[in-house]
Amino acid sequence: MSNPVTASERRPAARERLLSTASRLFYSEGIRAVGVDRIMAEAEIARGTFYRHFEGKDDLVRAYLEATDLGIREQVDAVREELSDPSAFIQAVAHGISQEVCGAGFRGCPFINAAAEYPERDSAVHQAVLTHRAWFRDILADAFARMGAADAARSADAMVAMRDGAMVAGYLSDPQKANETLLHGVTALLAAA
Repeated sequence: MSNPVTASERRPAARERLLSTASRLFYSEGIRAVGVDRIMAEAEIARGTFYRHFEGKDDLVRAYLEATDLGIREQVDAVREELSDPSAFIQAVAHGISQEVCGAGFRGCPFINAAAEYPERDSAVHQAVLTHRAWFRDILADAFARMGAADAARSADAMVAMRDGAMVAGYLSDPQKANETLLHGVTALLAAA
């Protein structure tokens, strides 16, 4: 005989529901455009419960970016474990970005979008963006260094810039063209390294 599942076991925890709802709304509609009251209503969370988990909206936005960052790190780590060749790793990262750019519902990079809405460099939100970007650049610099690139840091900076351009172009214009341009640029970068 199976054990009956209680409502609390079937339903995600309050913090998880808040974060999931906020992530969906922030990405699809913009951070400043979505209020905490709407997030609480859609997540079916009371105000007191919200404030038990988050100090306020900026804290929720920071948590959204940190969760997004963690998801990307896990994906990249899985690729790095699978591919020991640094060139193949860089190509796989570029292909992952290109798939995202061409994906349904793509609205640009959540980190670039957040930085545009939180330009104050000392804000917790902007710092979460900078932390993600520094990690991504460092991962690429390490791969270029393992390839033996003459200037691994510069190659990493170039790939980050290409990624940023593809993210913006993929949202504002033709995603397929942005995809092709990114892959062409990364191929050229790898050949030069």
